[in-house]
Amino acid sequence: MIGILPLRTLAQFENFKDSVIEVIGIVMTSDSLKAMPGATVMVKGQNRGAVANEQGVFSLVVLKGDVLQFTFVGFSPLEKKIPANLPGNQYNLVALMTGDTSHYLATVVIKPKPTRQQFEHDFVTTDFKDDELATATKNMDSKTRARLIRNLPRNAQEMTNYQLTQQARSYYYTGQTPPMNIFNPFAWNEFIKAWKRGDFKNNSDDQ
Repeated sequence: MIGILPLRTLAQFENFKDSVIEVIGIVMTSDSLKAMPGATVMVKGQNRGAVANEQGVFSLVVLKGDVLQFTFVGFSPLEKKIPANLPGNQYNLVALMTGDTSHYLATVVIKPKPTRQQFEHDFVTTDFKDDELATATKNMDSKTRARLIRNLPRNAQEMTNYQLTQQARSYYYTGQTPPMNIFNPFAWNEFIKAWKRGDFKNNSDDQ
């Protein structure tokens, strides 16, 4: 039994070694055969992959029988399966991706007004939306900015800074009781300032 285990382990290792291959491929457009730098290549069902370089070339170590998923903005996703009975430990692959036209806008037909009087009437009575300058001016209002600050979620950088600050705070007070802000005069000062600014008002009060 002791002599059989190493042989069995060696056989399993040889089988695993034979199933591992290196895929070297290139990602191109199907219509013009242009390289697609930055195309993402992922092993289906696994959290690993590669990104095509400036020439659209990529290299990835996978197992025989794995499925590769190719994605690129503006193109339909593509899947390529590595043959399970592939001889050797290297495989060359060409991935041709097709432009995704499913998200194109519908055709718009522009027609003139039937009469000049109809055009003048519609031009005067049409409620045009604010331009970018008017919208920016409205958003610079203090109440509008306060409402946006309260309602807009944190972006990735703000969330990262917040989490790092919380972790540093927890590490700093490890083994001791953290201070209570109810006894902190600086915290009370910030609370009073926020109260005077109206930060705690409901959205209906700002409209």
